[in-house]
Amino acid sequence: MSTPQIVIHDAITGKTITRDFNVSELAQLEADLAQAEKDAKAKAKAEKALADKQQTILDRLGLTADEFKTLLG
Repeated sequence: MSTPQIVIHDAITGKTITRDFNVSELAQLEADLAQAEKDAKAKAKAEKALADKQQTILDRLGLTADEFKTLLG
């Protein structure tokens, strides 16, 4: 993978500078990507738990998800 780059535009002078990420920016990028992956996994786990809970309730009522949607809608 090539090094990510930053584009800096100076609105006053109109000049644009493109440079590679420095060491601290690369470390921050890696940390941000790891956190985003962790957050996505946690969100997927929470959504699965909610779907399972909803299905448990529907099972107790003896309804399918489609039948429930029909009743609501």
